[in-house]
Order: sequence, then C-alpha cells, then structure tokens
Amino acid sequence: MAIKKDDTVYVIAGKEKNKKGKILSINQQKQRALVQGVNFSFRHTRAKRQGEPGGILQKESPLHISNLMFFCPRCSKPARLGMKFLNDGTKVRFCKNCQEVV
Repeated sequence: MAIKKDDTVYVIAGKEKNKKGKILSINQQKQRALVQGVNFSFRHTRAKRQGEPGGILQKESPLHISNLMFFCPRCSKPARLGMKFLNDGTKVRFCKNCQEVV
C-alpha cells in the first residue's frame, strides 16, 4: 500500500471530493483509511441516565484508499507515488511529479 499513517492525502472521489486531511489510521484488510476532518457521520443518541445529555455525535468514517491520493508537500499538488531502491539498498517512496523522496 503506497499511502501510510500520518501522510497528507487529497480526496479525489465521492461526496468529500477536493478535501485534504491527514491519515489517522489504515485498515489493511478492508483497504480503508480514516482521514482527519473528512467524511463525518452523525449518530443520534438518547440520554441514558438522568443528567447525561443526549444529542448528535459526530465522528470521522473511513474512506476507501482508491478515493485518496497522496498530497506532496514539496510541489503542493496531489501526486502518485513510486517506489525505488537507493544505492544503499533501502526501498523508498518518491513523488512522481517532482521526483522528491517522501
């Protein structure tokens, strides 16, 4: 998987299109990512005890990773990521727009 936790991503499809956010967590099996400030869901709750208020709770819901694109901090654009090996043998990710190692 090219995107990792704490990457900044750009939403390219769905109702949250054209929004940016940081990845909080990734579910590898379901291929979904939880993005900060994007794709909120609302849950209506009743008061369970006296003095405890009910109301509408708001939280982020996961998005499928195919709807996300890495946002390069150097060129300030959404970009695809490539993989390459450095001379010392370590595998790194790089931005395909500006060729910068991420």
